[in-house]
Amino acid sequence: MSGSDQGVFEEFREEIDPIVFAFGALLTAGVIVAFFVNETLVTETIETVYTWVVSYLNWALLVIVFLIVLFLLFLIVGPWGGIKMGDSDPEYSFLSYFAMLYSAGFAAGVVFWGPTEALFYYDNPSPQFGIEGGTAEAVPYAIQQTLFHWALPQLAVFTIMGLAISYFAYNYEDVPLRVSSALTPILGKDNLDGPAAKVVDILAVFATIGGVATSLGFIGSQFIAGLNYQWGIDLGNIGILIVVTTMTLLFTISMVLGVDKGIRRLSNFNMILFVVLMVATFILGPTLFLLLLGSQAMGGMIADFTSMSLYTGAGSDAGTSWMNSWTVFYWAWALSWSPFAGLFIARISKGRTVREVAFTGIGATSAATIPWFTIVGGTALQYHHTGVADFSAVINNFTPEISGFILFDAFPFGTVFMIAFMVLVTTFFITSADSSTLAVSMMTTGGKARPSNINRIFWGVVLGMTAAILMIIGGEGGTSALQDAVIITGAPFAFVCFLAMLSLIRDFGKHYNQVLFQKETVIYGSRKDADDSSGSARSAGSDDD
Repeated sequence: MSGSDQGVFEEFREEIDPIVFAFGALLTAGVIVAFFVNETLVTETIETVYTWVVSYLNWALLVIVFLIVLFLLFLIVGPWGGIKMGDSDPEYSFLSYFAMLYSAGFAAGVVFWGPTEALFYYDNPSPQFGIEGGTAEAVPYAIQQTLFHWALPQLAVFTIMGLAISYFAYNYEDVPLRVSSALTPILGKDNLDGPAAKVVDILAVFATIGGVATSLGFIGSQFIAGLNYQWGIDLGNIGILIVVTTMTLLFTISMVLGVDKGIRRLSNFNMILFVVLMVATFILGPTLFLLLLGSQAMGGMIADFTSMSLYTGAGSDAGTSWMNSWTVFYWAWALSWSPFAGLFIARISKGRTVREVAFTGIGATSAATIPWFTIVGGTALQYHHTGVADFSAVINNFTPEISGFILFDAFPFGTVFMIAFMVLVTTFFITSADSSTLAVSMMTTGGKARPSNINRIFWGVVLGMTAAILMIIGGEGGTSALQDAVIITGAPFAFVCFLAMLSLIRDFGKHYNQVLFQKETVIYGSRKDADDSSGSARSAGSDDD
């Protein structure tokens, strides 16, 4: 082994946090090895744990995400919005900052589900609204439900973690840039290397791998479906491995180039192609109908936001099952991404204010997401409802990965649109996977802002293998296996996000303006009782002297 090779591995060995790296790597590697030893056992275990989580924790996910949305909206308009992350100026322009935040968050999922999600709500609407599926009345509600799932709530869990990590890392001395730092007031600044913090960071590694591997699985299945749909190329399990390996190689190249040359440039390209494809769909699709549909769906989402956020289907097994399959899945998916997305947001948010981060995280990103789902999803829905294109196979077989190709095949120059769509899906995932491997590497090095390439390559390979396994486990129903896995890994992080929100409230209230109470507030009893108690305590202290 050459001296340079020894230097690389020495740097890798010295930079890692042995506990977080070992437990995170062993936990994930254990699942991979178990799959090859006993595939049936792994599949049954995933299904069992999934059933328990959605049976007992579904309500908690709904309530916690709703509270986080309310808190972020308050930060945008409230007195704490001017608090700054550190003393320096922002490192990136606002547009580059927004593009990286959006691409690193959930844009790959937006592109994947854009042409297809409303079709499922059109066929099987939420029982909350009591609408018959497959009717004209179901059309606006289908888009309304889609906007609800992809606008504020998912974005909120990324943003709350990003805010908490960046605030404590940049405003406190000697607080590292890692997930457990979001709980600094609760854990204590001196305990960030303690066992509780290690548990949080290990959970973050596991949740990130589950969430990102799920997304890679979705994108891989969509890419393979596109090859089969357009050119009749059926690659089978070998194809899954080839596609996942290729994507892993691509985002490895991007991450070796670094944030400035890799993620930033690719994110800017993504947003340009995203807008071009969306505008072209708007012009070539049912333009006037989309304007009417978007206005009504947006109004419905705003009016019904609270009831949709807290709908559990209580008293109706069908309602609860629907909610678990869609809303709980999406919230868990977002929660599984929250450690890495939050850490990456923190990495690029130094110098920005709380208001800027909160607004960009849930406001600007929603402003990009809502038109996409209205235009692309609304066009697919209108084409199916009027018979211009037939999405029956997608709905009946639950094959969302082929929707985009059916939609764009109905356009003039359909092949060009399909190729552009595949490029967009792939590049969005590359930026997401790139930033996620950066985040996992930061988690396993104790918060090092620029981990070594070998560390990032290691986690990139782990992500790719996990995604391939989840896809192969499901076979024809691979999407179901991916959904089960992401709920399992994401649900525990609902409580971490909730504690991160409480940490911010506690610290903001302590060091900045009080919002709800005065500084000296009696929570229980009367002022006289409090004064007497205080006086007694002082007297006792004097007697001791």
